[in-house]
Amino acid sequence: MCRNITTLRGLDPPATPEEIEAAARQFVRKVSGVQKTSSATEDPFEEAVARISAATAQVLIALPPRRVPPGNDPPSRRLAGNHT
Repeated sequence: MCRNITTLRGLDPPATPEEIEAAARQFVRKVSGVQKTSSATEDPFEEAVARISAATAQVLIALPPRRVPPGNDPPSRRLAGNHT
């Protein structure tokens, strides 16, 4: 469903909180259909991003290391010029 969300597990260095939040934000945008928040959607949207960010951070810590690193860097790393 969310083809634009980059795999964060197995990054070297590990995914940053900002990368985790960006992935959570993209997920919430996709499932909610909200691309730009309004006064009616901002609070529930941001709450969802926070909860999904926390759950993502927990799962990344809990899962064993990947045998093969992910094929793509997150967009923020690509923009910074850290290509693998």
